[in-house]
Amino acid sequence: MGDGGTYPKSRDECDEHRSERRDGVEVEKARKLTGAVKGMIDRLKNKIKNLPEFPGVYLFRDGAGRVIYIGKAKLLKKRVQSYFTRQLDSKTQAMLSKVADLDYLITPTEAQAQILEASLIKERQPQYNIDLKDDKSFPWIRITCEEFPAVSICRRKKQDKDSAALYFGPYTNAKLLRQAIKIIRRIFGFRSCKKIPAKGACLYYRVNLCPAPCIKKIDRGSYREIIEQIKMFLESRHARLLEELARKMKRAAQAKEFEGAARIRDQINALSAIRLSPGINELEELKNALKLKKLPLRIEAFDISNISGKEACGSMVSFCAGLADKDNYRRFRIKTVQGIDDYKMLAEVVGRRYSRLIREKAALPDLILIDGGRGHLLTAKRVLDELGIRLPLISIAKEEENIYINGRLKALKLNREYAALNLIRRIRDEAHRFAVSYHHILRRKHILGK
Repeated sequence: MGDGGTYPKSRDECDEHRSERRDGVEVEKARKLTGAVKGMIDRLKNKIKNLPEFPGVYLFRDGAGRVIYIGKAKLLKKRVQSYFTRQLDSKTQAMLSKVADLDYLITPTEAQAQILEASLIKERQPQYNIDLKDDKSFPWIRITCEEFPAVSICRRKKQDKDSAALYFGPYTNAKLLRQAIKIIRRIFGFRSCKKIPAKGACLYYRVNLCPAPCIKKIDRGSYREIIEQIKMFLESRHARLLEELARKMKRAAQAKEFEGAARIRDQINALSAIRLSPGINELEELKNALKLKKLPLRIEAFDISNISGKEACGSMVSFCAGLADKDNYRRFRIKTVQGIDDYKMLAEVVGRRYSRLIREKAALPDLILIDGGRGHLLTAKRVLDELGIRLPLISIAKEEENIYINGRLKALKLNREYAALNLIRRIRDEAHRFAVSYHHILRRKHILGK
């Protein structure tokens, strides 16, 4: 062969060549892996940076998307950041080495975060959660589905023939729950026995804590009325419950059933003494969610109602300590706007309301709520600015129920279980109802010429 020919390589040379090629592939794989890990870490850091400062539950996921750890927090951002800023034990370090992503769920309070954490751990059984995987659960209030329903505390929802039973809760503090049940029982009285006794009434009847359906001291309809009142109390419909009891007391007095009227009066007094606490809890959550400086004890809400611009009107409802204050509701017939222009109508109504309060030197609300989106919020803000009023101002859009806050670009989205959101929706719906009812009155007057 000539000098320029190709000679076969030795075995050592071939092995060396294969090794170099393999090493090159491994280096390239490592480079790609390092890039993927870096991208994953960057995404994780960005998520943590944007976590909200609310109570809630966080879920760590591995590279395959499996939930490997669930935790609760008073402040989500602060809690999750702490994993990356403090000294950790070996077990926690091992867990963090597998974390590729995270999710979170906002809750109204830390106590509700504890409940959600427990239920999610029982459901998902994450690898690194040791506690809360057992059958322990938070207590509920249970109302059975019977002719004379029993009210009791239970540890879990039963899946049996009585699955139609109503459950309220769960509650994190069993001691406080038992105290609450005692209060409810003193006010209303109810049956708690598992089976109605065949002979004689129990001790609870003798101490006026049970109306004794077992010995026919109360009929089915009257007992059902008591149960409905208890349900209204547990659902925080206190204003409506008090109104119904007041009407019932008035009827009893008119029928000269003075003993019954006195008993209802005592119920009203007892409820009035304790009814504000659930409302205050809602307001505390609302204050935290909106980052307000003080508790929004008085909230005024506005809505506009018209059909093609005709018989246009506006409404303002007032809520005090979370309850409707109907004495301070106001109606506005639109005077300055022709045609369809919700923004101008809203500007007129808000302007008339607060220019009057300024003239009369009357107290201003702690929070103003507008039924609408960002455009409605900006319209109301412009009017308030012209009047020189600086008040917390929000609006809520109907479809997505995004909450727009004066001074913030990004809409606030709250979990549907959030008590603060339920309060906002309740006030918004009442403003809408009041506006529509006035619109119907105006249309009827227009049609009848009265």
